[in-house]
Amino acid sequence: MAFDMHARLCFVSVLLFAVIAAADGKPIRILLVGDSTVNDEGGWGPGFADSFGPDVEVVNRAMNGRSSKSFRDEERWTPGLELEPSYVLIQFGHNDQRGKGPERETDPATTYRENMARYVDEARVAGAIPVLVTSIVRRNFDADGKIRRDQLVPYVEAVRRLAEEKNVPLIDLYSLTLAQAEKLGPAGSEEIGRKGPDGKLDTTHLGPKGQQEIGVMAARELVRVVPALKPYLR
Repeated sequence: MAFDMHARLCFVSVLLFAVIAAADGKPIRILLVGDSTVNDEGGWGPGFADSFGPDVEVVNRAMNGRSSKSFRDEERWTPGLELEPSYVLIQFGHNDQRGKGPERETDPATTYRENMARYVDEARVAGAIPVLVTSIVRRNFDADGKIRRDQLVPYVEAVRRLAEEKNVPLIDLYSLTLAQAEKLGPAGSEEIGRKGPDGKLDTTHLGPKGQQEIGVMAARELVRVVPALKPYLR
């Protein structure tokens, strides 16, 4: 009960900050933390930033190859909080899986959950509203045109449970991008992916079209779960 009250107080304080910032002409700052599926090179960050007007500043600190463990271990988290964001969107999972090496791997039921919970708690202490984001789907299809289940799913499920338990707004990009990919099918999904220098299709990261479409998807879902931001959506 005490923690719930603290969370509510943090929520109210940031809403008041947003109102004051708007009145003073200062932009509302949204911090993005995560991996390469979020950053500006192969992630949805550019389309997300383009979805908001000049009253919203999007700071994308997501980095290639980082997990919920290594992002913190490399001291990339605290500098973001020092920017005093109003909202922090947190997405990890792709690099937390088995096979990524001990400096990055986490277990979805234990260490991954602990890391994500700590991000939430520390964002709230810093006066920001945390928003949890599930990883975007890997666009790998089976013979029936359905997305293959992979190692991401337990991490996605862990984020969903954590969001409910800690009363955190959730952007379920996994569900949204899964539905998008299966609607597009294998051929259509190629158009939102990107190709490497060798011409091989990358089914994890996003090309320019995917960056815009999934970024817009994330922004629209954000204003659905955080209605206070709706007036700032383009």
